Amino acid sequence: METIRFEEMDLNPQILRAVEEMGFEELSPIQAKAIPAILSGKDIVGQAQTGTGKTAAFGIPLLQSIDQRERALQAVVLCPTRELAIQVAEEFRKLALFMHGIKTLPIYGGQEISKQIRSLKAGTQIMIGTPGRVMDHMRRKTVKFDKVKMIVLDEADEMLNMGFREDIETILRDVPEERQTVLFSATMPGPILEIARTYQKNAEIIKVVKKELTVPKIEQYYYEVSPKNKEEVLSRLLDMYNPKLSLVFCNTKKQVDELTIALQGRGYFAEGLHGDLKQQQRDRVMNSFRNGRTEILVATDVAARGIDVDDVEAVFNYDVPQDDEYYVHRIGRTGRAGREGRAFTLVVGKEVYKLRDIQNYCKTKIKVQPIPSINDVTAVKAEKILDKIHSIIQNEDLSKMIDLIDARVNAENYTSLDVAAAFLKLSMGDDPTKAEDEKSLVDFGDTGAEAGMVRLFVNLGKKQNVRPGDILGAIAGETGMPGKLIGSIDMYDKYTFVEVPREYASEVIQVMKTAKIKGKSINIEPANRK
Repeated sequence: METIRFEEMDLNPQILRAVEEMGFEELSPIQAKAIPAILSGKDIVGQAQTGTGKTAAFGIPLLQSIDQRERALQAVVLCPTRELAIQVAEEFRKLALFMHGIKTLPIYGGQEISKQIRSLKAGTQIMIGTPGRVMDHMRRKTVKFDKVKMIVLDEADEMLNMGFREDIETILRDVPEERQTVLFSATMPGPILEIARTYQKNAEIIKVVKKELTVPKIEQYYYEVSPKNKEEVLSRLLDMYNPKLSLVFCNTKKQVDELTIALQGRGYFAEGLHGDLKQQQRDRVMNSFRNGRTEILVATDVAARGIDVDDVEAVFNYDVPQDDEYYVHRIGRTGRAGREGRAFTLVVGKEVYKLRDIQNYCKTKIKVQPIPSINDVTAVKAEKILDKIHSIIQNEDLSKMIDLIDARVNAENYTSLDVAAAFLKLSMGDDPTKAEDEKSLVDFGDTGAEAGMVRLFVNLGKKQNVRPGDILGAIAGETGMPGKLIGSIDMYDKYTFVEVPREYASEVIQVMKTAKIKGKSINIEPANRK
């Protein structure tokens, strides 16, 4: 897989700066093929799954085409669901961070249409929306397509599956004929190809062929964690398994730097490796890792290319990789030369769905594991030390040591067992973990929620004149959690069930104890699985 870095592309410096800020170094395969084609003005049909970096593949050239001085609508992105529209809009905001005057508007059903109309009137250059809501604005004549020069269909096959074909064709007919049409789809059924033939001009088909990759002899596990507890969970796993050499992968250079400093602060022999390091620094870090002075190497995918160290006992995915192939490349760093290896992935919230895609792609099994408790870590550390002691007793001459301990035991008021226990404690070191960290890693068990979520019971319902929006607004407002992360809200006469990401559940319960909804005190707790 040839590496192309973003700075090698002919991109607007403001976009390059934003990509740098986001911490990405190289283009994913779909980006490397799609960005130059779209920049050249061609219509394209791109076949790519979610999680391959396709949003940036059309987002970067789309932003580059926008005239920042022109306030009119210039580009439309159609998405199958409100969740994807919000996600794409968020990615666009990050990519346009340094492009002054760029206005991006996500529009979807369920949101107040009058707000969308005001934003469109105020001047929006990029509209990202679901076909149904875009059609609403067309019927109301609140959107003008006369200046639109690019339209993108994202996850086109999914939009067809949801019955949006007629809406899509109506929108495509209404957009000026002299435009660029970009279509992305995970699959290429007949109707997609028909739309491409009818509404695109000499479209270039871009397909990223995934290699068949397997991952033998590597035990693979994942842990559902919250963003603030990732560092703590990683530390526990490092303590528990105590690998001789380990690789920790992050998605961005910034995260590599932050995690390296945090691990060094906890007393680990860790070094960071990413594309900003000079060759001399890279050589120093790699030599230190090869000879064992550095036990933990924290790296980005690009920087880890070419690392050929046979003794890596464990790979940790601190961030879930951006691309399925990266997962295979990462964990392939362990289990070399016929050895067995271990791979651990830390998963936040809905990243669990991305992990399922990786499992399907790699034809492998990644097993969920409970977060190790302090007692688990302590027991494993003690067991390893006692195993070493057993070996020393079997193979070493300990007569001088026995005489020294015997003399001390006779002089003091304690037993040889006391001395052995004290040596074991000394060998294990101090436990840096705080009690509050332990509390924040509460395992709520199975509350009947979807993967990565916790279902909570709230003692207010329809009869108290409470609406789902009141519950959502109160939780988001009190905790600062983005409302879009809150899952399904099932409301009954006297109570409500609401799903929140597992990593926020403890905080939601704690904060909402003192909150009120419509002046009423509430009780909120994990739901009992029926």
